[in-house]
Amino acid sequence: MSKESKRIEALVYHAKPTPGKIKVVPTKKYASQRDLSLAYSPGVAEPCLEIEKDVNNIYKYTAKGNLVAVISNGTAVLGLGNIGPEASKPVMEGKGLLFKIFADIDVFDIEIDTENVDEFIETVKNIAPTFGGINLEDIKAPEAFEIERRLKEELDIPVMHDDQHGTAIISAAALINALEIAEKNIKDVNIVVSGAGAAAISCTRLYKAFGAKAENIVMLDSKGVIRKDRENLTLQKAEFATDRKIDTLDEAMKNADVFIGLSLADIVTPKMLKSMAKNPIVFAMANPDPEIEYGLACETRDDIIMATGRSDHPNQVNNVLGFPFIFRGALDVRATKINEAMKMAAVKALSRLAKEPVPEQVNLAYNETRLTFGKDYIIPKPFDPRLIAEVPPAVAKAAMESGVAKEPINDWNKYKESLFERLGSDNKLVRLLLNRAKTNPKRVVFAEADRLDVLKAAQIVHDEGIAKPILLGRKETIEALMSEIDFEANIPIIDPKSDEETLRKNRYADVFWEMNKRKGETQYSARKVMRERNYFAAMMVNEGDADALISGYSRSYPSVVKPMLELIGLAKGASRIATTNILLTQRGPIFVSDTAININPTSEDLVTIAKMTSKTVKLFGMNPIMAMISYSNFGSSSNPSAQKVNRAVDYLHKNHPEMIVDGELQTDFALNSQMLQDIFPFSKLAGKKVNTLIFPNLDAANITYKLLKELNNTESIGPIMMGMAKPVHILQLDASVDEIVNMTAIAVIDAQEREKRLKKH
Repeated sequence: MSKESKRIEALVYHAKPTPGKIKVVPTKKYASQRDLSLAYSPGVAEPCLEIEKDVNNIYKYTAKGNLVAVISNGTAVLGLGNIGPEASKPVMEGKGLLFKIFADIDVFDIEIDTENVDEFIETVKNIAPTFGGINLEDIKAPEAFEIERRLKEELDIPVMHDDQHGTAIISAAALINALEIAEKNIKDVNIVVSGAGAAAISCTRLYKAFGAKAENIVMLDSKGVIRKDRENLTLQKAEFATDRKIDTLDEAMKNADVFIGLSLADIVTPKMLKSMAKNPIVFAMANPDPEIEYGLACETRDDIIMATGRSDHPNQVNNVLGFPFIFRGALDVRATKINEAMKMAAVKALSRLAKEPVPEQVNLAYNETRLTFGKDYIIPKPFDPRLIAEVPPAVAKAAMESGVAKEPINDWNKYKESLFERLGSDNKLVRLLLNRAKTNPKRVVFAEADRLDVLKAAQIVHDEGIAKPILLGRKETIEALMSEIDFEANIPIIDPKSDEETLRKNRYADVFWEMNKRKGETQYSARKVMRERNYFAAMMVNEGDADALISGYSRSYPSVVKPMLELIGLAKGASRIATTNILLTQRGPIFVSDTAININPTSEDLVTIAKMTSKTVKLFGMNPIMAMISYSNFGSSSNPSAQKVNRAVDYLHKNHPEMIVDGELQTDFALNSQMLQDIFPFSKLAGKKVNTLIFPNLDAANITYKLLKELNNTESIGPIMMGMAKPVHILQLDASVDEIVNMTAIAVIDAQEREKRLKKH
């Protein structure tokens, strides 16, 4: 994709279908006149009077306790500089989005039109009663230091300038762990800091809080080494001025143990790296391009411990590991500030988490056999679901112990459970899928690439590194559409009907004929059928010319399934095929089976579908907790439809006691754990959160998932094909671009897993 196309894509993303990235959503009922009279006049007077009696009641009756202001004047926006408050708003909205999806914190973004420190502070103080916390963002130094200092002193709610402290907290956790691996003591190491802005100053201060010695630190700005004999130093730079008679980065790097880069790309050379001490620690955090390229650094020193700000290398120093969870902990105990003790607690929590066994879900997301603490894993991954249950409690405890918590927590287990509940769906699974696919992209055939939406999806997976697309269809049409959407890439375009593909078609046809010559197939008919793109695509996968296949956008599901069954067939040991859809609901991902294949399965079929779905759920790093759905509960009906479900459950209990499955159950009991616990406490699902529903027939499963998808705007991934011998996945008719992209990621992961199994055997 060209630079201009990416620019347009970014603009469209922010403009359509609704301008901006965040909105206000009501949290109370508002359907009736009674609801409205409670929400506003006259009912609203009652909480107002309670808050007048005791101002702390504002946390009881309003959203203040979960509301953070992201505030900027636009003077230091990302790498764009001083672009003004209006131009900074998309960034502030984006920060609000991150707060919500990672820690379930609501945000109003506030852009202030002043560069005067006093005016800025006065404005924030005047609006502070609205908020439970203040996140300062993209404010230039040195004003940022003064603004944060005064607001922390003058307000009784948490205030943090994330540009300063976010990078400091994450990099400090990484540094503590890197020093442990390098067998060095922070009190003894020589540290070089390239950069003297808000982030660099805050990082270095935090390192000192953990024991780094001022005399062992050399800081550089655009003029070179900051020395004590330099004139007109700001107070912040003077704090880190050195007595050493050196001027350049080259000189500073000699025998240095640690390099911290928050400056410019490519300023560190291999020669500089070679001059560093044994087991050097290099955090090259300039974005988007680090101070030295990751691969070059690792080639230069095999003993290096390296981190960057990039997601495509190990050890990403990413602020999203910090700010959502720090504010979560601060809000949950109604802290009056974010102090040094709370920041240090966050550092220690992140440091500890990197040393603990990594959940399978995280290993799968990064396509790792087993992530373990070491040179390539010194800080947790952003997709680690444990972050929300580890960092906020650590911050909250530190707030309580340091005397700044107004609402202490007594039941920590209950608190951790509530934090996990906040995870919801919010597309975390999609991010995990896409990231996992990117770790080892596979060749995916798009059988209908001459359809615009299919081609758009192929463009996205190509540009994002999710898959290596192979485009099937009319070549002239595909090339014209590629030009239309500015899809510039050297990727295969194949027209099964063209003369150019005669040799390959004949080869595929001969194989197909050999497979079917005793089933009435002739060599002529085999060659004729290979002109049909789904047969051709299936043979590409069969013959190893592609790793996976996506089709079904423009044709009925049965018409696409037929050639797949004829050519590819069932997996070894599989008695039938089935499909499952993942619904990304507010309560988390729910797998629904069978949504596309088995019209009226028998009890034996339901057992097979349940076992296949269980394996699929595990493929996503989740533990399947399965309800077998019916219109009745536990034998309350003698109807054959209910009884077949009952028999399937009975079989699974006897022959697969390791599976967490029960039924037959009505859907509300399956999804409402409290109802189930109260009425059917004997159930294997009592007290558990069901994430998998097995329906008694195709009608029920298909209607349910499509109803939820359309009425609740629930995102669906699927149908995911189960039981096929090769990675073949068939779209629903007229799938959206996003759905095609997600299904492509599924196809890639399917291919990755099959490759792993082959290597094992």
